[in-house]
Amino acid sequence: MRLRILTFLILLVVVNIGLGYLWEPAWILLLLTGYLLLLATFDSIQKEHTVLRNFPLIGRVRWTIESLRPYIQQYLIEDNTSGKPISRMMRSIVYQRAKEARETIPFGTQMDTYRDGYEWIGHSLSAMGVEEMDKDPRIVVGGPDCKQPYSASILNISAMSFGSLSANAVLALNRGAKKGNFYHNTGEGGISPYHLSGEGDLVWQIGTGYFGCRNNDGTFSAEKFEEKANLKNVKMIEIKLSQGAKPGHGGILPADKNTPEIATIRGVEPYTQVDSPARHSAFTTPIELLNFVKRLRELSGGKPIGIKLALGRKSEFIAICKAMHESGIKPDFITIDGGEGGTGAAPLEYTNSIGFPLREALAFVEDCLVGFNLRNDIRIIASGKIITAFHVIKNLSLGADICNSARGMMLALGCIHSLSCNTNRCPSGVATQDPLLARGLSVEDKYERVYQFHRKTMHALVDILSSTGHPSVEQLNRTHIFRRVDQATIKRYDELFPLIRKGSLLGDNVPKPFAIHVKEATAETFMPASHLAEVEESTEAVDKHSVKEEHA
Repeated sequence: MRLRILTFLILLVVVNIGLGYLWEPAWILLLLTGYLLLLATFDSIQKEHTVLRNFPLIGRVRWTIESLRPYIQQYLIEDNTSGKPISRMMRSIVYQRAKEARETIPFGTQMDTYRDGYEWIGHSLSAMGVEEMDKDPRIVVGGPDCKQPYSASILNISAMSFGSLSANAVLALNRGAKKGNFYHNTGEGGISPYHLSGEGDLVWQIGTGYFGCRNNDGTFSAEKFEEKANLKNVKMIEIKLSQGAKPGHGGILPADKNTPEIATIRGVEPYTQVDSPARHSAFTTPIELLNFVKRLRELSGGKPIGIKLALGRKSEFIAICKAMHESGIKPDFITIDGGEGGTGAAPLEYTNSIGFPLREALAFVEDCLVGFNLRNDIRIIASGKIITAFHVIKNLSLGADICNSARGMMLALGCIHSLSCNTNRCPSGVATQDPLLARGLSVEDKYERVYQFHRKTMHALVDILSSTGHPSVEQLNRTHIFRRVDQATIKRYDELFPLIRKGSLLGDNVPKPFAIHVKEATAETFMPASHLAEVEESTEAVDKHSVKEEHA
């Protein structure tokens, strides 16, 4: 095939040379066929790509089609409900609300209401009018040790760093948060000038890299933290233990996104890939974590301090609960990030196969806090693929007090789901540091869209709540959501995630599903006791074997 293609192109070149003496435009064709011949010759002698070597020039058609495949799939093939990771239906509702366009749908649902896993909320014959409801339900975050409690909206902007997002995207998000009176999580990349100039409320996230509050060696700097934590815009501080996109793996900032400006904000070298450590250096045990929480609360003047994690080993979270119970130190909030979370770059295995999905993680954390009699002082924030008001309602029913949305807010900014967040070539100027692409994002237009998306989603939430007959989101619980488990079974959330009694994890009669995890957990270490016992037994066996060898 290689020889046939080359022979054919040579013949075309010869023919065009002959035609050139009779018909002058043929010289243009000669240039084109000559270029194709040179390209085919190069393809046939290169050794990196077998298909291209065997099928010169033609093999490039395959590359072209592959590069176009995602766009053909999204624009021509996928239906309204099957798109991944966010379906066209979900994307459309965000766009409609952000643009204040018509958001009703005709001719009934496009969802298959008889498929396994379909979920819905039960309405009530005691439904209330929307006009009777609180249009802006809020939750106060701050336990007994908090001196500056914060009144938060039910829906807010989840953690996305400047670096992952462009300056214009961050500024638009922050100005939208300011107008809508909801908070904006900075992400672990630190507080940038764009977070501050919009004057919106901030949740400052502190990751394992301590960006914005780090010493030159990458360790935590109390002085730099205190300076920024006492800024007027900073309302809460969140210690990130892990994230849903890549739990157990530090954050990644690609080198081409690490501009001098970002490097200055983070305190790192520009144009180098920045990999955050997998774990914190400021603490190594649950007790030390809580002492760190206490320290940050003191340095910030008593602002709410929380932790964020994607649930991994259940015993590790129980270990944190045991440390709270023993020390009396409690975070003001806990953010649960689902394994389905993530907006940027992450290894495929981490994105697909590590960490608990949000629903199961949220129910477990709620139950643990109730079981250790800690729930009254700690707010729970849910994060993970939350787009619509029904997503918010489901998470509130499972035990969350507040919800964060990242991808929903990105779509409101104008994200077109091009799946290029990790390439620095985001066509909508949202997830890029390319100044030409980022400049296309109009802050004046997009911050209004962020505001409108939040406003109309909250209105939809209140509308749904009124249909259940409940005047407050705090009255939602697991009895309100139903799931089709299979074709013969429908269960409520309280049947799928059974509630436990208050304080039931403190005594000897621990509920069976929690027993092994409670037994493994200790406030002195994150590792389960059974694992430590195995390590100790293994070490003893090695020592005994060494002694025998020495005697021999």
